[in-house]
Amino acid sequence: MSCENEPRRSERADRDAVPPPSRPAWLFPPGYRGFPGKRWIGVLLRTLHLMGVAGLGGAFLYAAPREAWLPYLWLTVASGSLLFAIEIWSHGVWLLQLRGQAVILKLLLLGLMPATGPAAPWLLLAVVALSGIFSHAPARVRYYAPFHGRRMEVP
Repeated sequence: MSCENEPRRSERADRDAVPPPSRPAWLFPPGYRGFPGKRWIGVLLRTLHLMGVAGLGGAFLYAAPREAWLPYLWLTVASGSLLFAIEIWSHGVWLLQLRGQAVILKLLLLGLMPATGPAAPWLLLAVVALSGIFSHAPARVRYYAPFHGRRMEVP
């Protein structure tokens, strides 16, 4: 038996849905956009991204020469940019959710690395830690939108 004050399932779904289209339609379409093979392309890009990050770690953790880690930097940037673009193209709500905001925070930390000198390896490790936490966090954490104070999903 349900209490009168408890919202119905459809009301909860409406509450957790993406905000009305008062935002740009190209960024916040009415539904999720996908394409055939998107899942496996994402898996491949994430794998390449991890390989790039692993190689790039040598630059900051072991002071490897530039020619040793530069290809890994380009691999990381290219794969990460494609992952970022696919997520935003699929639906802009990703930018509002913690999973998207974590990526933006990681990019900011990475941007600080050249100016931080001896702290750069610690920033890299912080980025790796954030990656591990947010990639394995429960959906209620990843899909939470802090500026809206609730979980947001694509209808």
